[in-house]
Amino acid sequence: MSKEIEFFTFLLEQYASYKKTTADIILKKLDDLNLTDYIINMYEMYHSESIQNAFDDIDKLIAQKGCY
Repeated sequence: MSKEIEFFTFLLEQYASYKKTTADIILKKLDDLNLTDYIINMYEMYHSESIQNAFDDIDKLIAQKGCY
């Protein structure tokens, strides 16, 4: 497993907990909004900053797609 996918899995589980839901629900939402690959590709930024910053960014990305 690549470091990007490993971190994405961690981030997905943490974000789901933050949102008080499950990782599969969050993953479906990200897939439906075509955000999954984008978030995976943000590994360099997300893994080096506060996880709350990543959560805030994901919230903004979802809001920009008009779905939160």
